[in-house]
Amino acid sequence: MKIQILGAGCQNCVRLAKNAEDAVKAKGIECEVEKVTDIKQIMSYGIMQTPALVIDGVVKSVGKILSVEEIKKLL
Repeated sequence: MKIQILGAGCQNCVRLAKNAEDAVKAKGIECEVEKVTDIKQIMSYGIMQTPALVIDGVVKSVGKILSVEEIKKLL
């Protein structure tokens, strides 16, 4: 499984990445959490707001900071 956090590295992106890492750890899942800051790569997903959460190539959330519990439900 691969989780990507799409964003420029702002505070909201950092918080979403931390929540994703905490959710993965809580579920005991082997998973890579990658922060994507390249604007061309972000735009390739067709999103207009960041941060965004992508799981295995599928956009799951755009423009908000999901809680650890919300991310755990997506996993």
